[in-house]
Amino acid sequence: MYGLLGEKLGHSFSPEIHSMLGNYEYRLFEVEKNELENFIKHGEWDGINVTIPYKKTVMSYLDEISENAQKIGSVNTVVRRSDGTLFGDNTDYYGFLYTVKRSGINFDGKKVLVLGTGGASLAIKTVISDLNAGEIISISRSGENNYQNIKNHADADIIVNTTPVGMYPKNLVSPVKASDFTRLSAVFDIIYNPQKTQLVLDAEKLDIPAFSGLSMLIAQAKRASEIFFDKEIDDSVTEKILKKVSTDMKSIVLIGMPGSGKSSIGTFLAEKTGREFLDTDEEAEKIAGSSPAEIIKAQGEKSFRKIENEAVKSICKLSGKIIATGGGVVTNEDNFDAIRQNSTVFFINRDISVLPTDNRPLSQKNSLDDMFKIRLPLYRKFCDFEIDGNGTIEEVAQRILERIDSK
Repeated sequence: MYGLLGEKLGHSFSPEIHSMLGNYEYRLFEVEKNELENFIKHGEWDGINVTIPYKKTVMSYLDEISENAQKIGSVNTVVRRSDGTLFGDNTDYYGFLYTVKRSGINFDGKKVLVLGTGGASLAIKTVISDLNAGEIISISRSGENNYQNIKNHADADIIVNTTPVGMYPKNLVSPVKASDFTRLSAVFDIIYNPQKTQLVLDAEKLDIPAFSGLSMLIAQAKRASEIFFDKEIDDSVTEKILKKVSTDMKSIVLIGMPGSGKSSIGTFLAEKTGREFLDTDEEAEKIAGSSPAEIIKAQGEKSFRKIENEAVKSICKLSGKIIATGGGVVTNEDNFDAIRQNSTVFFINRDISVLPTDNRPLSQKNSLDDMFKIRLPLYRKFCDFEIDGNGTIEEVAQRILERIDSK
């Protein structure tokens, strides 16, 4: 029996990851603080990973702690040995080191800001120190270096976020503004859901290399599995799992002109893949109590775009869905980050000569040619892939599935 120990776990991808690492049961153990000692000493488990807020607390209950974990000052992996003794180690170190090596970013001599002072930050600062960083500054809510005076460190080369700020379900917020830093050359965020936090998205807009926490999550899980069973696992397994989990987590978002078949294609894809189908127009109607066409006719396009943005933020923070959007979703810049944070975005480019205009007030009011000329560069800005939208629903959907499989 293996699993993840924490106080409040919610949804976790750890069981899925461990199921791909070996044939063993992996559960989620939500344990209150007053029950922690009894769970550690007498719980029915053979090995556990430890997360917030117990990475330091569990250390007092262990019989032996690895030299690496002692150096770091926190434990996130515990094994019950055959003689009943408890051994603790820290695989966050391995996970973050794997992410850094995979990124190709050089920490040697660099000034690094580490946001947060929790258990994960201890392992990460140890990695950064071992990579010969020139200066490591910890930023906390209080203390000498805090978020009020963080501009004193505007010359930082690298930022690593170890806080939960921006994590699902509180998406699209960032602990700092990437644009405030004049020498920034890389950003790491250990959050993995969403795969692109606001901090990562902001860095990408500035052409700064930015990396999420998903590879760290999987690499540390691989190392934990090695410790559980005293058996080495090749890094190629990490990459295989990373590709699958990343693809499974990301929603497929469809954008394109009104009438280009997004809802029909999305419905077909949902049936084909077993994913849930969602439509931002339908969500907007739930919010407003009126259809998009009715809202536009009664209140104007501007009012509808605000409601649509609420719908986009609500739906696009979710994982593993098929999502169809309204034709004008790209005309609102506020939708860009919401759509891009956890999705692979496909632009369905269908010949405008065959697009229907019934019950579409904007298509009826404006020239489709003029509308398309304005929106085409926006569709291409928002999307990851442009798909030929001509042909049957099945043909277009198949093109999308082939593109996903080839990633």
